[in-house]
Amino acid sequence: MSRFGYNIKQSFSQMNRNKGMYFTSTMAITAMMLILGLFFVTFINISLFTATIEKDYNVIQVYLSEGNTEEVTRAAGAQIEAMDGVDHVTYVSKDEALEKLRARWGDNGYLLDNLPENPLPDSYNIYVGDKDAANAVAAAAPDIKGVDDVVYYRDTIEKLANISRFVEIGSVITMAFLVIVSIIIVSNTIKLTVFNREKEISIMKYLGATDWFVRAPFIWGGIIVGVISSLLATVLTYLIYQNVVKLIGPDLSRILSTDMVSASYLSNNLMIIFLCIGISVGMCGSIISIRRFLDR
Repeated sequence: MSRFGYNIKQSFSQMNRNKGMYFTSTMAITAMMLILGLFFVTFINISLFTATIEKDYNVIQVYLSEGNTEEVTRAAGAQIEAMDGVDHVTYVSKDEALEKLRARWGDNGYLLDNLPENPLPDSYNIYVGDKDAANAVAAAAPDIKGVDDVVYYRDTIEKLANISRFVEIGSVITMAFLVIVSIIIVSNTIKLTVFNREKEISIMKYLGATDWFVRAPFIWGGIIVGVISSLLATVLTYLIYQNVVKLIGPDLSRILSTDMVSASYLSNNLMIIFLCIGISVGMCGSIISIRRFLDR
């Protein structure tokens, strides 16, 4: 414990003597992790939205023309049900559709009470067994008499999946680049600190101090910088993301029928990730710089 206390004391002492460089290192690592955090929350939410929409990949909505007779509506339903690959078909009246929309809007559902008339059309929900069948039905349904429009989410799902993959790849590339830059910054900071203590270290080595005894305060200094940076990045990411959720969360919830991932849940996970990254970056930068000095 006395060795640990000495190392921590020496770490804070050398950080105090080199405030500018350590402050720069802290801010650089914080900025790196903040960017990663924003990539992370974006990727998580896109993946959630994709998964939510993908649940409906086998559901095709067919909207019926206004003014259809009951006979035309039934005939359209019979034609749809007879198509290859269709499992079953459900009819949704315009009144049922309005009630579902009101439930989706939640606390804002009262806004629909002021409508002069129901603007939603009658529709059929078509459930299919696989994607090929869904594509075929979606292509053929518009030609059926009484059908006004067809809505199928396959294109949206594929676009979201591509965006999700792009964000994931971009996050990995960005993380690798920023981690390397952060290690270099920490390494240079520790190197300057070592140069400032060169005579002191030489005396310690002359008196028989081991390499690890000399290394420890610098390594702990790097770890402290990493921990402080990770905490700052977590708080900043949380505040930014929380405001984004407040601004666009309700709208996305109404449009996609799913909520954004909560800021508190993400911040807890981000803190663990950031601590691992920050400590690793701080240790690596410290070990690289002090090793070069001790190996001379």
